[in-house]
Amino acid sequence: MSPEQIDWVIDAYTRGIVADEQMSALAMAILLNGMNRAEIARWTAAMIASGERMNFDSLSRPTADKHSTGGVGDKITLPLAPLVAACGAAVPQLSGRGLGHTGGTLDKLESIPGWRALLSNEEMLNVLDTTGAVICAAGDGLAPADKKLYALRDVTGTVEAIPLIASSIMSKKIAEGTGSLVLDVKVGSGAFMKNIEDARELASTMVALGTDSGVKTIALLTDMSTPLGLTAGNALEVRESVEVLAGGGPADVVELTIALAQEMLTAAGIKDADPAKALADGSAMDVWRRMISAQGGDPDAALPVAREQHVVTASASGVLTRLDAYAVGVGAWRLGAGRARKEDPVQAGAGIELHAKPGDTVTAGQPLMTLHTDTPEKFDYALASLEGCYDVAPAGTAFTANPIVLDRIA
Repeated sequence: MSPEQIDWVIDAYTRGIVADEQMSALAMAILLNGMNRAEIARWTAAMIASGERMNFDSLSRPTADKHSTGGVGDKITLPLAPLVAACGAAVPQLSGRGLGHTGGTLDKLESIPGWRALLSNEEMLNVLDTTGAVICAAGDGLAPADKKLYALRDVTGTVEAIPLIASSIMSKKIAEGTGSLVLDVKVGSGAFMKNIEDARELASTMVALGTDSGVKTIALLTDMSTPLGLTAGNALEVRESVEVLAGGGPADVVELTIALAQEMLTAAGIKDADPAKALADGSAMDVWRRMISAQGGDPDAALPVAREQHVVTASASGVLTRLDAYAVGVGAWRLGAGRARKEDPVQAGAGIELHAKPGDTVTAGQPLMTLHTDTPEKFDYALASLEGCYDVAPAGTAFTANPIVLDRIA
């Protein structure tokens, strides 16, 4: 496609001149045939041009943002944004909601009483200026072409087209106005990219788009074969994130949070900060409390707890060698933590709490996971998704976990 053709079709579709049926045919052609780098770059630029662009030049510190392609138990944004802010960068984090088996950052934070996801541009800039970090929903004026095209892709079987994934993510992030961007591209059963070759292609495409637009962009490929941390669900993940900010929390969540923080700070030109120290000394927690309060939330309020629980026990004794992220994600979704359609409500307290991870020794009959929901009739539906989701090998079996960071692309 020529640059002029791309500009025309994105503008015409946004204004309703090109019908959904016509655009869905083009989206399918892109899925089947791909696009070259110049086409993807122009497609992304046209989607950016369909709306407004934000500007953070008035801030006294450099900006750095992070985007995850989505996973199970992926609560990293919650401790990461205040951590990076505590180390000297400003973090304008525009986030989304969950759909299907992947959780959404805004759904998680909305389990905090009073917290608001919807901010005007002026409110967003004020929170960012006063606290150093803001996590909120993207406004309607930011890349409206992408919002319309995303909804179409969702119902036409074209979500998985790498050019369309990359341009969707990067059009919003470039229009957001951040100076640097770190991408967390998930790989494995619980991710949209199931194998590392597809993940590497997606990451390389997004890094190129960011670089071509003047945004310093780095991507980490990270493992999503096993859930991150010990929780999958909205309030459950907020609780775990607060544990990380308090200097505790699961080792894998802490490791990835610090790795991404270091990349964000380096990309922003801040080279002498120590994210691990900012977690240990409470400065990241201080930013979290200010950020939550600035958006109407009460950081001291009790988080919602589901009314019903069901415990799943280990079927054998030995070493837990596999715990499938996708199955756990679907289980949490079916319990009420996620949604099948964008307009569906979610339960704040629903989800799955894990009591063991691969590499741990388990005993037959011990609790392996606890299911949480307000609607106990959902237990059977969730348990069906968890059937066969884990393996237990004989005691003494050697186990080597996948590294969390699989590759780096810059």
